[in-house]
Amino acid sequence: MYDFPTIEEVHDILDSIAEELPKEIFKELNEGIILLPEYKIHPESRGGNILYIMGEYSVSFTGRNIRIYYGSFKRAYGDISRDRLYEKLRETLLHEFTHHLESLAGERDLEIEDAERLDEYRRYGR
Repeated sequence: MYDFPTIEEVHDILDSIAEELPKEIFKELNEGIILLPEYKIHPESRGGNILYIMGEYSVSFTGRNIRIYYGSFKRAYGDISRDRLYEKLRETLLHEFTHHLESLAGERDLEIEDAERLDEYRRYGR
């Protein structure tokens, strides 16, 4: 039987992914990457097709950070292999870094793409 990695193990995986990335993309990410234990469900999630939020990029008066929701990964991907989990974590982290870099550049392309995906979910429930 497969046991989903502990939050500490996922933290180590995120650290190893972050170490692979160019240091320049961490510019102004003063609050870093935060792994939170909870899960987060998108407020527009409906029915049996739950829309988990895996990560978020946040800008506040204290700074900028990337939040990764351990509980969301555990609920959505509780039975995938460690290698596949690594891929999903990497994909999510890179997605949030794209938001970070676009924010620094004054761009919104990924934000617009995310909104289009949410519109598709609203229409088709996927």
